[in-house]
Amino acid sequence: MTLSTALKTGDLTALPSRRDEDWRWTDLRGLLRVLPPAAPAHDGEIPAGPFADLASIETVFVNGRRIAGAEAASGVVALRFVALAEKASQAANHALVVKPGETLVLLESHEGRAAGYVSDVTLDIAVGEGASVERIILVEDDAEAINVVTAEVDLAPGATYAQTVLTSGARRQRIETRINHPGAHAQVRLDGVYLLDGQRHADQTTVVTHAGVDGITSQLTKGMVADQARGVFQGRIVVSPGADQTDARMGHHALILSDKAEIDAKPELLIFADDVSCAHGNTIGALDEEAIFYARQRGIPELEAKAMLTVAFVGEVVERIEHEGAREIAATWVARKLGSPT
Repeated sequence: MTLSTALKTGDLTALPSRRDEDWRWTDLRGLLRVLPPAAPAHDGEIPAGPFADLASIETVFVNGRRIAGAEAASGVVALRFVALAEKASQAANHALVVKPGETLVLLESHEGRAAGYVSDVTLDIAVGEGASVERIILVEDDAEAINVVTAEVDLAPGATYAQTVLTSGARRQRIETRINHPGAHAQVRLDGVYLLDGQRHADQTTVVTHAGVDGITSQLTKGMVADQARGVFQGRIVVSPGADQTDARMGHHALILSDKAEIDAKPELLIFADDVSCAHGNTIGALDEEAIFYARQRGIPELEAKAMLTVAFVGEVVERIEHEGAREIAATWVARKLGSPT
């Protein structure tokens, strides 16, 4: 049951619903009563993306259609998915094969520049032996949009894959990453930030399956919800039989800044091997009132103090971004979303 199937066939029963365990907090079938028409082709100019000054190559999809870009899977590459048609549906598929020993920085952006669209994006990423990928995903959807982004990542022995998702949500939004981890000294870092207000919804779902000996996974997600927003975190790490000496760490930590906001978190470790080192942590709370009090005593307005504390809270994730230019853009994005002067 997927959104892409529904968009291809027009069959609303193909949409996932709350009856599906992995989709119970991101119900699409109960929300979408009619699928909007397919988005038209776009022939006009396209505004610059958030990573425009960093990438040497840019691949662009507009309204679900690829309009520019070479088949590049090394160096610094911008990958853009732009929605420019209101109340329309779009779907895009893209595959990347990173050759053994190559290095790729993938600067991925999902840019909602229209209202009320439905978008489905599917990515297949294969990372060769000893290759390295850092994927930074900046998602800025329209408040009334529905957007599902699904990535399937296959790692070869000795590969390194690092990912950071930054999102402000949508009417319904799900960013899902599934990683096939071979062990064999491959390493994964899987991070995320969600900053939600209004009635926005963001679902970050990850599944990492360790299939072999000597694999490492480090995962850290931090979020903030205000007003009537809803954040969803589902993280699953599977250690298969025989995947001994796996080292897997998962952390999800979030702030609720409103009595009407909601966070649903489901961290999971499924371990079928004996000689492993695995742990997960999950905390949900409010900002430190004492810290806010001391900031106000120093003449900092309450809203500004809350923004500064939240920036510091999610800053740990931003600092883990390795590409300096992308890290600066992420820090600026966080500060802008929170209204912080820093």
